[in-house]
Amino acid sequence: SQIEWCMHTELAIEKRGLSQWLQANVAQIDDLIVFVRGSLTSNDRKKIVALVTTDVHSRDVVQTLLDTNCESVTDFNWQKQLRFYWDFERNECRVRQISADLNYGYEYQGISSRLVITPLTDRCWITVTGALHIKLGASPAGPAGTGKTESVKDLAKGLGIQCVVFN
Repeated sequence: SQIEWCMHTELAIEKRGLSQWLQANVAQIDDLIVFVRGSLTSNDRKKIVALVTTDVHSRDVVQTLLDTNCESVTDFNWQKQLRFYWDFERNECRVRQISADLNYGYEYQGISSRLVITPLTDRCWITVTGALHIKLGASPAGPAGTGKTESVKDLAKGLGIQCVVFN
């Protein structure tokens, strides 16, 4: 899902088709909402809700790219996003953000909800992926209750890596 979204977003940027891509994103969310209202098992409902959460963020990213007149895949507003690519030479998934380039970890963490991504979450993720890229860890700091732990845990889900939090 994320690999395809990233590929289609980059095509939309290159072909100046972000407004059409935004409409397609909204339509996909609408379809998922209709689907989640139907008769589903508990696990299926959790999967669809996680997809809706991810897709809503993706829609917001496309809207931001459109609002900021993004015309290139090298634009910072695109580069700062957590982006997923399939590397055909290595036959593996790669995750990129700014200058960080990481292997996807394929660590299965069960069916769980995803965090709603805010600009503060984005900044936290940029810092952590940058640290992981140079083989370091990260220790977000800030007031209690601001989402540091949940942000790091959700990034680990996104990267498919195990996350152990020490408080």
